[in-house]
Amino acid sequence: MCKSEHHHHGGWCGCGCGGGFKRRFFTREEKIAKLENYLKDLKAEMEAVEAKIKRLKEEK
Repeated sequence: MCKSEHHHHGGWCGCGCGGGFKRRFFTREEKIAKLENYLKDLKAEMEAVEAKIKRLKEEK
């Protein structure tokens, strides 16, 4: 929510709250790129969890 004392409803907000114009629809290519980046992040997170499990098991 915008912390300044003005309201905006879909228009440009210059207060830095992120309330500027935003597209509601993405192209097919943008959707694919977003999903590929998300998958990359998930794989990195999975590797980090696997490494943590391995370290914990080795502490016995």
